[in-house]
Amino acid sequence: MTLLTLVSGPTGGQSVSRVYTRTGDGGTTGQLYGGRIEKGGALVEALGDIDEAVSALGVARAGCGDERMSEILLRLQRELFVVAADLAVNPKHRDRLKPGISLVEPQLITDIEHLIDELTEERPLKPVFLVPGTTPLEAALDLARTVVRRAERHTLRAKDDGHVVSEPVRHYLNRLSDLVFILARRAADEAEEPASHE
Repeated sequence: MTLLTLVSGPTGGQSVSRVYTRTGDGGTTGQLYGGRIEKGGALVEALGDIDEAVSALGVARAGCGDERMSEILLRLQRELFVVAADLAVNPKHRDRLKPGISLVEPQLITDIEHLIDELTEERPLKPVFLVPGTTPLEAALDLARTVVRRAERHTLRAKDDGHVVSEPVRHYLNRLSDLVFILARRAADEAEEPASHE
């Protein structure tokens, strides 16, 4: 079962009776509030990347011993479900989206920007490119960051292909990758991260 299936399937706390539906056997997948789109298109690529980002952040959270960071990561995972719903909706039914549940609002971007500012004030960044892999948590976060960047690229491609992509969704994904980069540096703790060159 994919994230798209979850955002376009049963809502309101209904249980899922089975994982397979057979409705996608023809190469299409359902949109939130009706309609179907090709599984091989850019929009579904973007949704798949967002699904992967949720899981990648989950890997990082599973190995996180910092309570504050763990809470931030869970919050980001949940926000990505909102992003997916905003992207997956049938454009004719955008009026049915709900802020914080299926609609990305500018406040989400503002909140991320404030958190980035707060974290970089606590621990300023070094002006060098860094090689991931200093700690397991840092490496997991840097991998998640690259998945978010891919989600952003595929989202922009979906927009170029004519799909409705809201400005807040685009901005959210861009700021999210910045935040995950900051969190990765924090996860390196006091260890010296190797630079990209000697």
